[in-house]
Amino acid sequence: MIGMRIAGGVLVVATLAVATACAASDQPAPATAPSATAAPSATAASQPPTETFTPLLQQALPNVQGKTFTSAIVTLPPGARAAPHRHGDAFVYAYVLEGTVRSQLEGQPASTFNTGQNWVEQPGAHHILTENTSSTARARLLVVFVADPGAQLKTDDPHQ
Repeated sequence: MIGMRIAGGVLVVATLAVATACAASDQPAPATAPSATAAPSATAASQPPTETFTPLLQQALPNVQGKTFTSAIVTLPPGARAAPHRHGDAFVYAYVLEGTVRSQLEGQPASTFNTGQNWVEQPGAHHILTENTSSTARARLLVVFVADPGAQLKTDDPHQ
């Protein structure tokens, strides 16, 4: 797997060949990251941690021409909250592997999902809340995207 970190509205995506499985740790980088050595600003210190995106598999769907299946593990450290975002024209399925996650799509009430529960997001949905409800334990999701090949899987809302 290739570990990817979602931060600052940018999803760093490594190009994955169709039908390639990837492997890596689902843990964020240790204290050698630049933010750990620089003095934090008041704004940065007040923001909760963000999620880590670890791809598992990407493969063209043989029976759905022009669509790709991508699966990934999203890890939310204790207290993590994702920026409001969209998944473009992807159909999204999320399954809680560990912990408890609060999620809200625009126009719908917030819902809390525990280990073993799941939800879907229709193409074009605006995901306005994704957070780990625990301040002490991580939460992990299995997320599946059905999207156009090469599509950006997450776009954070622009900063206002």
